[in-house]
Formats: sequence, C-alpha cells, structure tokens
Amino acid sequence: MRLLILGGTEFAGRAVVESALARGWDVTVFHRGRHPAPAGVTELLGDRTRPDGLDALAEGEWDIVVDTWSAAPRVVRDSARLLADRVGRYVYVSSCSVYAWPIAVGFDESAPVVEGSPDDGDVPYAEAKRGGELAAVQAFGDERSLLVRAGLLIGPWENVRRLPWWLERIARGGPVLAPEPRDNPIQYADIRDLAEWIVTGAEAGLSGPYNLASAPGHATMEELLTAAVRVTGSDAELRWTPAADILAADVEPWTHLPIWVPPTEEAELHNSVFGLGVAKALDTGLRCRPVAETVADTWSWLQSIGGTPPQRPDRTSARLTPEAEAKLLGA
Repeated sequence: MRLLILGGTEFAGRAVVESALARGWDVTVFHRGRHPAPAGVTELLGDRTRPDGLDALAEGEWDIVVDTWSAAPRVVRDSARLLADRVGRYVYVSSCSVYAWPIAVGFDESAPVVEGSPDDGDVPYAEAKRGGELAAVQAFGDERSLLVRAGLLIGPWENVRRLPWWLERIARGGPVLAPEPRDNPIQYADIRDLAEWIVTGAEAGLSGPYNLASAPGHATMEELLTAAVRVTGSDAELRWTPAADILAADVEPWTHLPIWVPPTEEAELHNSVFGLGVAKALDTGLRCRPVAETVADTWSWLQSIGGTPPQRPDRTSARLTPEAEAKLLGA
C-alpha cells in the first residue's frame, strides 16, 4: 500500500507512520521540516498555509492519505481538492469535540455536530475539525472519506503534556495531589492503537465517521496514577482529595489537572470526554492495550528523549503549579 501522510512527524501522525512502516507500506511524509521525519519514509517538504505550499504534491499517486490538520479548514479543503483524483481514500483525524452540546452519555456518530465550513479560516477548535471533515467529504465523497473522531489520546510521542505531566510530577516524588473519586472511569486511546485501527480500517475501505477511544471505563484515575507511581519508581504518595475541595481552589479540570474530569460537578465535560459511544469502532477491530502498558511505554519514551516532552504551541501548557498543589495538600 502507498500511504501519504500530511504531517507525520509528531504524535498521531508519527504513530500512523510507524504502524504503516511496520506493515511494509511505502510511506511518503509531507511536512514543514520543523521536526525530523521517521526513518524509512520518502520526504516532501511544504507549508500548507502558504500559496505555493502544496507544490511538492503536484505529482504522485497514493492509495491512502491521512491528514491530522486541526486549524483552518480551508487548508484541508485545498489539500483534498488537489489529491482527489490521485488518492484512493482520505482519512481525516478529527475529534469528538465536533459534537454539539448538550451531550448525553454514550453518544454515537449520529449525535448532532457543530456548524462548520470547509472554506473557514481560523475558527475555534470544534468548528475547525468539523470544517476539516466537510472538506474531506466535499472532495472525496462519502464513500472515500474516513472521519476519525478521536477522544482523549495518550501514549508515546504525546505533545500536549497530559500523561507526561502526571509522569513528570509523580517522578519528583513526595505527596501528590490525586483527584477523587479514585474509581472515576477514564476513556482514551493509546495513540498506537488509534494508528493501528486507522491503517487497518483504511486498507479495508472503511468510510464515514467513527468515534475512536477505548470502551467507557477501560481504566480508572486510580489505575492510571498508580501505574505512574510504579513505573517511575519514585517515593510519590498519592493524596486522594475530594473533587469539591479541588474545584473550590479554582483548579480547572482537564486543564490544570490533565485527564481528570469529575463526574458530577462537570457533568457535560465528563460526558463529552469519557462518555463516548465507541461500539462502531470496537466492532471494526479497535483493540485497546491495558493502561499499565501505555503508562510504562510513555515513561520509557520520555526517558529516551531526556525527560522533557514536546509541547505544541497551539495547546495550553497551564498546569497545576507546585504552590497551588502545596496549598491544597496543606489545607
């Protein structure tokens, strides 16, 4: 199979490249040159935001293109139009953020989505992802477009400092603020499991939207943090703290304490992140590895790059400060 990936040097894109290479595919990576491309690929350079940014894609044919773009939808539109007659299937990595609120637990691919346009420039994240979906379908049609509506993504190569933040904090040791409830169910996809499903599904000719995450309750917050204590080997002591106390201290779920969303006070947010209906993806072969494996492999990757994870400039880096944590623990 011939795969073209638009991006391919970070997180989701890199995981897809690694999965395809492991199958012996012929992989072309089109990127801006900001990060090294994985070994074994053909490189094409260009900046999709520039008028001449797609010149390197003027020729060539591929079976599948995978696009992870998450900003202005017109960038997806222009790429998809250029490739429509020379690529068999367009896989757009979207997000469950495209669903319109209010959100009910267990919402599936038929739930209402936000408004969006393939012609939009800079718009909020949800509208940008929806516009990207529409751009792919506009150029390739329903039957040749696969829309991957991803939930929480963690694992090696993560560049938004969610799981890496917890690993860094726990590795420092000492008392660690751990948000209750301990059995709070979390739902996510290891980035490598997402990539395997994308490569397998695209090759099999899947089309249409798919919610992509583990089954609800695949792991709990306690299982995640306990695994982090174990793999780091630190003397960290998890201090389980009521959600009400944390919220009263103006600590923002998901932002200041990544991955954590309390199931009661923030019901809408909890539903949108950890209440995703994923039966369709599971029925088409999605397999999700245990949380302990994801945590251990992410820690090993962090150690291999010197312990400092990358950070996307368009994602918040605001996390719970040591001072705020100490104040809460003292209270």
